[in-house]
Formats: sequence, C-alpha cells, structure tokens
Amino acid sequence: MKTSTIVAVLVVVVIAGGAWALLGKSTEPIPQRIVAEYKNSTYTIEGQPVTLVNGRAIRQLAEAAAPSSAEKVVTQYFGNEATGDLNGDGIPDVAFLLTQNSGGSGTFYYVVVALGAIDGYQGTNAVLLGDRIAPQTTEIKDGQLIVNYADRAAGEPMTAQPSMGVSKYLKVDGTTLVEVQS
Repeated sequence: MKTSTIVAVLVVVVIAGGAWALLGKSTEPIPQRIVAEYKNSTYTIEGQPVTLVNGRAIRQLAEAAAPSSAEKVVTQYFGNEATGDLNGDGIPDVAFLLTQNSGGSGTFYYVVVALGAIDGYQGTNAVLLGDRIAPQTTEIKDGQLIVNYADRAAGEPMTAQPSMGVSKYLKVDGTTLVEVQS
C-alpha cells in the first residue's frame, strides 16, 4: 500500500510539473507584445488626441465639403524607432516617427514618445519635423532624443528633393516632449 501511494504521489507531481511548464510558456516573445502596445496608444498631434490601432488612425475631417467627402486625416506609424529611458524612471521608452496626411500633396512627419510604464505605455505630444522630409536616424543618448533628417533649404520649392541635413534635439519634461538646443 505504501508503494502505490508513493507512485500515485509521484505521478501527480510529474503531471502537475508538466502542466506548470506548459502553461508557464508563451508562444509569443515578449518584445512583440511590447511593440503592439505602443502602436495602440494615444498621442496628441496639433492639440488633437490621435489613438493608433495597429499603428494607424483615420479621422474624418469635420470641415469636409460634404458628408460623403473622402477628406480624411490618416495618421500612421512610420518607424525609425529608438529605445531608451527618456524620463529617468528606469523603464525603457520608445521614440518613433508618425506621418499624417489629409489628402493633399503634403505628408507631415512627427516624432512622438511612448513612455514605458509597468502596465503599458503612455503617449506624449507630437513634435512636427516637417512636410515631405527625408527621415534618416532616431537615437537616444544620455536621456536625450535626437532625430536626424533631410529637409529643403529656406526658399526651395516643395518639389525640390530634401538635401539639407537637420538634427532636432528633444527631451521629455514630465509627460511632454519638448525641443531643446543641442
């Protein structure tokens, strides 16, 4: 009787251990879950909250000529990600570019930051980089965000290819993204 009890306990322990090992594993790597979160956050662009869903938001213009008008503002994730701590809390934040297009010839580029927290991300305000620029790199160094891109020189027409190198330096002040001098 003692042997059968010991065998039964061992079988239960092995089954419980196997179940714990299987249930404790995730088929999705953690970085993919994190990526999905900040592409579903709300950012403030030109004073308007914009909530991304899978990195994209579409808003009908209130001042459209007619209700059936196709005039929409499309905001979407562009990329150029940089990860690092921008608000000094020890939790990595993610900076990246968004584009916004309202059907005209312009494509406006903005930089935003998804501030990391234990339970997800909080979006900042967007800082305008320019219209039809050529993004290069985005990096975080010593708690400062640096966005490099090419733009047109003063007086050049919008049809000219961006050729002048620009670096924009930013920092997070509380939950606000602000431009600073280099």
